Amino acid sequence: MKDIKKCRVLVTPTSYGQTDQRLWTELEEHVGEIIHNQTGKPLTSGELSKLLPGVDGYIAGLDVIDRACLQHADKLKVISRYGVGCDRVDLKAAREKGITVTYTPGANSASVAEMTIALTLALARKIPQAVEATRQGSWPRLNALSLEGKTFGIVGLGSIGKQVARRLAGFDCTILAFDVSPDQDFALLYKVSLVSLGELIERSDFISLHLPVLPETRGMVNAGFLSGAKEGAFLINTARGELVNERDLVSAMEAGTLAGAALDVFTTEPPDSDNVLLKMPQVIVTPHISSHSDGALNAMGWMALKDCLAVLRGDTPANPVP
Repeated sequence: MKDIKKCRVLVTPTSYGQTDQRLWTELEEHVGEIIHNQTGKPLTSGELSKLLPGVDGYIAGLDVIDRACLQHADKLKVISRYGVGCDRVDLKAAREKGITVTYTPGANSASVAEMTIALTLALARKIPQAVEATRQGSWPRLNALSLEGKTFGIVGLGSIGKQVARRLAGFDCTILAFDVSPDQDFALLYKVSLVSLGELIERSDFISLHLPVLPETRGMVNAGFLSGAKEGAFLINTARGELVNERDLVSAMEAGTLAGAALDVFTTEPPDSDNVLLKMPQVIVTPHISSHSDGALNAMGWMALKDCLAVLRGDTPANPVP
């Protein structure tokens, strides 16, 4: 086992400080220096280029880790992603430099699923509008929807999609799912109907995205996708903003094809202040907080920490990116 007392570790997730404080004690006991992200937001490639020289380990948030910044990583052995998505990491460039990349699969699945259900209910019951009206002195009777008897479409039946399906089971709604490699046994157990993407879009009252960003999924929710949606349907995105063409989403709501949307993620984060979606009353917007619950933050924190230290010691990490 290697002595890592002289190692420098960069920690950039903005929520890492909200985790179990024993994480910091553990990290401080084993490494020589910890460098913190002082900006309060994910780092750009340019900002990372200034921080990476001399760094041995890197516990990464939603930073832009591209080839340009990795050219400055002269000692880096591990990028331990605090989360499941690695679309902002240039995996090829990292591997060319011999840098191990790890992630935290499954750690935030329950938390993201709970947020998905919360956003769905907020859309269906018009909770934000009701709160605002009541605060303004009104006492409105809003025309809301019940999930009972509705059809909920899950695009991507992976770890998070499955957790959503499990939670929906008690709402007496029809659950559809599309996945390129569906788990037939799970679908049978939880009464999920596996359908084509086209059928899911056409039949669903609520469409929820649970996919990674890949070349084939980037911008997949576009004009063509949305034109097939059931009139009055809602879109929920707690996955990645890059899955959605935001201009086409705005157009679909302006045309009345979609009744509304709930977005925890955006193509640019934080979104520009002039982003039309921020101003549309039928859109619920939250600041990428689906995984920000006590259980998820702690699970991701410990998994990221352990894998970072393992690689620095010369051991095999538990969760290398495949």
